[in-house]
Amino acid sequence: MRYPEFLHDNGTIGFVAPSFGCSTEPYISLFNNAQEHFKALGYKMKLGPNAYAGEGIGISNKPHLCGKELNEAYTDNEIDAIISCGGGELMCEVVPFMDFDLVKKSTPKWYMGYSDNTNFTFLSATIADTAAIYGPCVSSFGMEPWHSSVQDALDLITGRNLVSHGYDMWEGPALPVLDENGDPIVEENAAPDRAELREENPLEPYKPNRKTEYKFFVPDGSGLELKLDDTDSTITLEGRLLGGCMDCLVNLRGTDFDHVDDFNERYKEDGIIWFIESCDLNVMSIRRAIWQMKCTGWFKYVKGFMIGRPLCFGEEMMGLDQYNAVTDLLAEYQVPVLMDLDIGHLPPMMPLITGAYAKVTAKGNTISVEHILK
Repeated sequence: MRYPEFLHDNGTIGFVAPSFGCSTEPYISLFNNAQEHFKALGYKMKLGPNAYAGEGIGISNKPHLCGKELNEAYTDNEIDAIISCGGGELMCEVVPFMDFDLVKKSTPKWYMGYSDNTNFTFLSATIADTAAIYGPCVSSFGMEPWHSSVQDALDLITGRNLVSHGYDMWEGPALPVLDENGDPIVEENAAPDRAELREENPLEPYKPNRKTEYKFFVPDGSGLELKLDDTDSTITLEGRLLGGCMDCLVNLRGTDFDHVDDFNERYKEDGIIWFIESCDLNVMSIRRAIWQMKCTGWFKYVKGFMIGRPLCFGEEMMGLDQYNAVTDLLAEYQVPVLMDLDIGHLPPMMPLITGAYAKVTAKGNTISVEHILK
């Protein structure tokens, strides 16, 4: 695995938009303010031609132009690290225009982004054997004030701290107050809709409103099922991190860009810790996605699963919830499945290095991920 040099003091950050660009509010204001933050911290910046663009469908521009921007930024000697301008919908269409042979031959540099950016962070590791960071896009760096998770992402890309951890609170759906009959009467402790809040203040920060409660599932001893671990025991995992947004992963599965078998064989002695989260998928789609990845052999050398809170958190369909949507199908691997983690679309998120060897320690409502660059 190739690891880039960490972003150094006074280094240059390149901003590219292979998915959405910062073309509408609040993203324009957030991007502008993020640049002010980075400038105040002493960093220089270089913006790609699509950073503020909104000419494409589900991405900032035409796919070949998005790919060109990314390839040029990756090989630009003036740029020390790259942060994506945003997630989006159709970055998969940019993948054919990403030159992973070029990535292999070039001096590696950190790329950070999440969601649709899985199309680069995942493929950089599996095709080009080059680590990348599954972490926040640039808009998160524009909020006022920063949530500690934003500082954690900066500390990771600069190499100041290689241990990621979970957070005490997260921002979730409204929590209803019930009357004596059990009927909701008012929504209390709700995280106000940030889209509405940002109409007045585009720099609106996260509004955590729920206490963190992880759920850890472990083998039941029979070799057939997983059980919820309520013993408050410490769970440890070691292996190489691989994953991202499930919505994107299943699109890549089985294509010419699917090099997971090769990655698995290269690192079978380490084993793989899969980290997965979802955006647009409902619980049925999550189960179908897990089935697809399982049947493709992606989980061949799995040591454990780290699964983020899905955007459909709390949804249930026909007796299926977010837990048995995955645990039923993953039970055969007889490895721990850690769920409702701070990964992905329900903030905050802990940054993870795709491709790195990791030591994971989880207990109660705490988790830490030590990245080991070997």
